[in-house]
Amino acid sequence: MNHCSGCLLETSILKQSPALSGKIKIAVECDKPAFSEKHVWFYSKYSSFTLRALNKISFQKFLSFMLTFENIKQTNVNSVDVEVFPIRGENGRFIAGKCNTLSGRIRIYPKPMKFCVAFSKEFGKSILFKYAGNRARAALIHELLHLKYANNEEKVQELTKAYFSTYTKKQLAKRPTAPSMYNLIFDAKKF
Repeated sequence: MNHCSGCLLETSILKQSPALSGKIKIAVECDKPAFSEKHVWFYSKYSSFTLRALNKISFQKFLSFMLTFENIKQTNVNSVDVEVFPIRGENGRFIAGKCNTLSGRIRIYPKPMKFCVAFSKEFGKSILFKYAGNRARAALIHELLHLKYANNEEKVQELTKAYFSTYTKKQLAKRPTAPSMYNLIFDAKKF
């Protein structure tokens, strides 16, 4: 796992936290899809940003609360892999995450570059960065809930929205932002 010097300090602080930060890492890709250098650079930056967003102390504390409240043991999570490249699901759409409930492996995926370019034109880079970090957080919340509600997608979606809303309301009280991240992540289908 590669860290910048500022991230090393953040990581050492997080290890004191009882959350999942020690299990979150950028996945090592053995078979990279055929992408241009520009795409590889973009996705490498995206995955590094996602790693920092998921390791943010306020989010880690929130995850500790959620896992305790839902009675999901942290030992049920073996790893959280931040994947470098996007992947399509069985329905052909790009997916945000996957959870293997037997092995406890969670994977978080980026949005495709084409989406990010269109989103940035519509809302600006600042909102794109907030969106990318919050999308990864919502995906991790969703996949963690699958550890308890493995075959109940409706319940997982309902709880994901409720927990994400709780997390973002706390963050908005500190730093309001528009448009609403909740609406962009759960309601926006334009891109």
